Formats: sequence, C-alpha cells, structure tokens
Amino acid sequence: MVDMEGVRDEPLGYLLHRVTSALRAEVAATVLEPSELAAPEYFCLRMLSQSPKSNAQLAREAQVSPQAMNKVVRELQERGLVTRPATVPAGRSLPATLTRAGAALLARLEPEVAEAEDRVLANLGEPERRELRRLLVAVGEVRPRRGPAA
Repeated sequence: MVDMEGVRDEPLGYLLHRVTSALRAEVAATVLEPSELAAPEYFCLRMLSQSPKSNAQLAREAQVSPQAMNKVVRELQERGLVTRPATVPAGRSLPATLTRAGAALLARLEPEVAEAEDRVLANLGEPERRELRRLLVAVGEVRPRRGPAA
C-alpha cells in the first residue's frame, strides 16, 4: 500500500513518465534484451498480434515516423517474425502479419512481461492494480482536443 501522506500534487505527465520509464527499463532488462528485441520491435509484434496492419497504420499507432516503423518491420522480417506480401491485389499497402515464429515468441514473452509489470507494481495490492488498469483504460479512451477550428 502506498502512503499518500506528503505526496505532492505532481503533474500527471510527469507521473506517467516515471511509471513508463520504470516499466520500460524493467521489461527491457529482464525480458526484451535476453530475447534480442528492442522495445519498438516488441510493440510492433503486440500491435500485429491484434490484426495485420500496414506500415502507415503501425507508425500511427506507435506514434513514430513511417520510416522508423519501416526499419522495425524490416528487422522483424529478417528475423522471420513478421511477413509482408510482395504484392497486393489492390492499392499499395503491404500489410504486415506475424509469422508462427513471431506469434510463438510473443506468447513466450507475455508471461515474462507480466512478471516485470508485477515487479514495477510491487507497492500496489491487487485491487489497486486492477483500479490502475481501469483508470488508464478510461483515460486512454479520451482523445485530445485540437485547437479551435479555423
């Protein structure tokens, strides 16, 4: 249980950054590095586990440039974890999909990632962890407002 006495009213962005940094460091050190994966590669595998996606879709979801995502996808292709068709019947989009090896690697990593999350959330009880997830999902559904219409 976290003692909230004396905790300053820190900006939300700062708090989220601290949690993200702690989680990313723990997952990278204990799960990804031993599997020779970088965080962007893992995130790409996670996104593709939901459905095939074009490079542009992956880049938008990851909030990186299409060039950066193309490099990630190419590296995953070289490792046999992702595949893209050489051609498509219509349009220019070449949707990437997980290979069996990619799906198997992701399935093997998921419990390890959960254990890393548990270590980062060690100061929270199970009800607090569930509530944190619920709150993060609720906040994540809010779309940022753009400036006034011109």
